[in-house]
Amino acid sequence: MENIQAFLDYLQFEKNYSKHTIQSYKTDLLQFYQFVQDTYQCNLETLHYNQIRTYMVTLANQQVSNRSINRKLSAFKTFYKFLLKIEVIHENPLAKHQSLKIPKRVNIPFSIEEINQVIENISKREEKGFSLLRDKIVILLLYSTGIRRDELINLQINDIDFIQKTIRVVGKRNKERIIPLLDRLAEELQLYIKERIQKETPLKNLLITDKGKKIYGTFVYRVINYYFSAVTTKVKKSPHILRHAFATHLVNEGAEINAVKELLGHASLASTQVYVNSNLKRIKEMYNQAHPRSKKKRDL
Repeated sequence: MENIQAFLDYLQFEKNYSKHTIQSYKTDLLQFYQFVQDTYQCNLETLHYNQIRTYMVTLANQQVSNRSINRKLSAFKTFYKFLLKIEVIHENPLAKHQSLKIPKRVNIPFSIEEINQVIENISKREEKGFSLLRDKIVILLLYSTGIRRDELINLQINDIDFIQKTIRVVGKRNKERIIPLLDRLAEELQLYIKERIQKETPLKNLLITDKGKKIYGTFVYRVINYYFSAVTTKVKKSPHILRHAFATHLVNEGAEINAVKELLGHASLASTQVYVNSNLKRIKEMYNQAHPRSKKKRDL
């Protein structure tokens, strides 16, 4: 147990992992530790791969998805790498482990028409007030900047620079990035902040609930799901799909992928590549239309 706590401290203070990630790792490791205690009456530091594999099989028998099992094993791998680093163990039992195969998950972004329809529906509502204005800002910020849900939640009022037309975002591992602010979004934000500062709350967060509390993950998800359920039949309606739409629409309009990478705050280009792949059909159509050797050209 001491090594688990030392590992969590290492993630927090040396690696700057997010609170959410650290909590997930803690939950996974404690569940794993309990299984090992009940099954083998030993500690995590003395396990062999076959014993860990038994835990994987147990999870699979409990109908835990391969994706979730892979996530847990990723946490365990990182834990054992840490134990190697501090010389508690001399061999990582998961060093040669291969992730379980999972079906590729395709997230279909909202269309420009769907997003415009949601904004229009909010603007047309007869009832006005703080809640409606805030919900509109939630949607506009996610789509116009491509920020993550947690980044949105933690935005401070002073992160917005109306003179430079920029917004400062603190991303994963406390990495900061500056994102340009569209003129129309800046105007909407100024209207919102006028209402926001009238709320009696010591919080400096930009986005708050009707009761003046900090918004939270489920709150943001409910906002997106509520408004987009009225305009789309897409199965997944979440903050991440708006981020996905932001990147996909930029790529569709010809934005350089490296620029999109910087806006999204991705550490590597591989993470951004998915948005190019989602545009592959359009690229193929353009290629067939434009290339001198395409059949369509030869038929002319």
